[in-house]
Amino acid sequence: MTGKRDVKCKLEIDEPKAKECPEGKFIDPASLMEKGKFVFKVPPEAPVFEPTAEEFKDPLKYIAKIRSVAQETGICKIRPPSNWHPPFCVDVDNFKFTPRIQKLNELDASTRVKLNFLEKIAKYWHLQGIRIKIPVLEQRAVDLYSLYKIVEFEGGFNEVCSERKWSKVASRMGYICEKSSGTVLKGHYERWLNPFSLFHATIKDEIYYKPVKRETLVNIKEEGSSTSNSPNKRARLSPDDEKDMDDYIKDPFYLMENKELRKLQFFGAGPKMAGFSSKCRIGHLKTKETKKSKRNRKPTVVDDLEKYYCQKCGSGKYEETILICDGCDLSFHMQCLIIPLTTVPKGEWRCHKCVINEVIKPSDAFGFEQAQREYTLQQFGEMADQFKSKYFNMPVHLVPTDKVEQEYWKIVSSIDSTVIAEYGADLHTMDHGSGFPTSLALCGNEDNTFYKSYIEDHWNLNNIPILKDSVLSFINADISGMKVPWMYVGMCFSTFCWHNEDHWSYSINYLHWGEPKTWYGVPGSAAEAFEDVMKETTPELFHSQPDLLHQLVTILNPNILMKANIPIYRTDQRAGEFVVTFPRSYHTGFNQGYNFAEAVNFAPADWISMGRECVNHYSSLKRICVFSHDELICNMVSSCDDLAPKAAELVYDDLNEMVKFERVQRKALLDWGVTEADFVEFEHQVDDLRQCMVCNTTLYVSAVSCLCDPKRLACLRHFKQLCNCPAQMHVFKYRYTLDEFPPLLRKVKAKAEIAYDD
Repeated sequence: MTGKRDVKCKLEIDEPKAKECPEGKFIDPASLMEKGKFVFKVPPEAPVFEPTAEEFKDPLKYIAKIRSVAQETGICKIRPPSNWHPPFCVDVDNFKFTPRIQKLNELDASTRVKLNFLEKIAKYWHLQGIRIKIPVLEQRAVDLYSLYKIVEFEGGFNEVCSERKWSKVASRMGYICEKSSGTVLKGHYERWLNPFSLFHATIKDEIYYKPVKRETLVNIKEEGSSTSNSPNKRARLSPDDEKDMDDYIKDPFYLMENKELRKLQFFGAGPKMAGFSSKCRIGHLKTKETKKSKRNRKPTVVDDLEKYYCQKCGSGKYEETILICDGCDLSFHMQCLIIPLTTVPKGEWRCHKCVINEVIKPSDAFGFEQAQREYTLQQFGEMADQFKSKYFNMPVHLVPTDKVEQEYWKIVSSIDSTVIAEYGADLHTMDHGSGFPTSLALCGNEDNTFYKSYIEDHWNLNNIPILKDSVLSFINADISGMKVPWMYVGMCFSTFCWHNEDHWSYSINYLHWGEPKTWYGVPGSAAEAFEDVMKETTPELFHSQPDLLHQLVTILNPNILMKANIPIYRTDQRAGEFVVTFPRSYHTGFNQGYNFAEAVNFAPADWISMGRECVNHYSSLKRICVFSHDELICNMVSSCDDLAPKAAELVYDDLNEMVKFERVQRKALLDWGVTEADFVEFEHQVDDLRQCMVCNTTLYVSAVSCLCDPKRLACLRHFKQLCNCPAQMHVFKYRYTLDEFPPLLRKVKAKAEIAYDD
């Protein structure tokens, strides 16, 4: 039979909505190795302070004394006097919590990028019916991401081959036997990465995606026999045995809900990763019909040649070489594919359109999962000690801290690590009770002077945020985790990720008991440089999750930061010791073993200017504030009689800056044409209902609304972005008139001048 028909081809590629991710700053694996082995170079130690009994009486005064030295390292350790031993007051028998699950190598930013790359590679091969295997070389899994990036940097596969650079590639990968390892790496690259590289380069080629013209007429010749009776005419993938269809997953994208890495295998000497069970393998699905529908289906006569033609060349000739996509039913000659095939792939096969649409999908935002069980302290301790003892094959108390540190950074940098830790983090003292003595813990011990002395002790973390000279004492609400302490139950390798404190405040952490906690800190003066290096090193992560550093789910090897000239300092906090972090200081760390800590924020007066800078920074990031900085300052002004003269001076400077801003922005609002104004006591509104809809700043001194939706508010920076209504429909809302500000300034200035009179 000879026939003619119009060939219609419409190849639609789902373009990503976001802009293309910028290239990052690649780190050679060899730079973190010595003689083919991972080595962590220990950063310098943070300062340790030992106050006298007299100095220890006033924590804010003592921290102010050491600030000039300690803030240069971002963190410091304080050892209390030898006679200071607060009792542990948690009700151990009734204390129960559910920890977070931490897959350690997913915490590290650079390792997560590698795992995301492996997921894309796995998807690429899986959608073509092939199950990728991760090779092992010199007793470690080959880092395919680094191999891909290094070859790309060296000019590509052909360039590396022609210039014989495979030994150099092996050297940059950190392999000792460079020549032989280079040969092996060449084979692995050619097998697994080169097709993906060619595919990745070709999908940017618009010529390839130019559709076959609708007017094109293609002659399709039949040789006489019906294709429906000739299984070799079409290379449509079908089950080897139809009766076993129930052993195959009918929707191949079901498995995409799980990490593609779960399907990866390791071969050769070295660690193994379990693959899927036989019931979860992908079958060669020809149709989505069930057995029952097949039995009830009435036979129809269909000429397959009238349905299938090559989307690349538009021809229906050589039908025995045409593959039909199991995702969209488009068909291609095997020789017309981006990567030409000579044999029919096993399993399901996807065309390049379907592969592209899957591979370009961004990875899901990363976060922690909660454990499936609840622990008592004793149960968690038994689990934690058993884990550490088994991992290091020795009693927990005999494992050196430096050995745990080296092992920790080795684990988080390894793509094939399967180590999981559990961490009881951010446990509210309002729910569980504090580890320090409180009035609640005094029940039954009213005559115990020992308990009473620590209830009122200024170093009790329940007291530090609300001390007389603490700025946070002027916040009326009890902010859990900031004004009210949180507790942390750790085990070996459990991690707190890189972050700085809310509103760039100070923090103080006390280790009640247990094994040490290892800390790393970056001084606040290097915070922006730190953020830049994080983004340059792993732009893929920040491209899909711009606020990643605010999520407390990411670490990065301090050695990578040190190579970028970021100052890093470390310390081991032992039981009975404090660690203080300073404004805007980034810090991270992990627990050496089973322990119990408690932490809270505080803010002396010297923090005020930093707090203002932080709120402006949050506004640029559209990050929600924990409290209103303007409201805090106004509360301090209202109670300025209780301020120390130096604190009053700092409040005056901040208030003066706020008033200048209000004068300029209110004039701009008036010039724009807003004439209506309402007095509003913002402090009586819930914070969620008084946020700028543009930048999320918590409003207090002023705001703008519109009659089209009075509930929507904007700050004076963004009032024109509130809506498209004319200025006459907008309403200015104020807490203070401009005439009320000068008396407030004079009041706090008079208090500040006492310092100079003295």
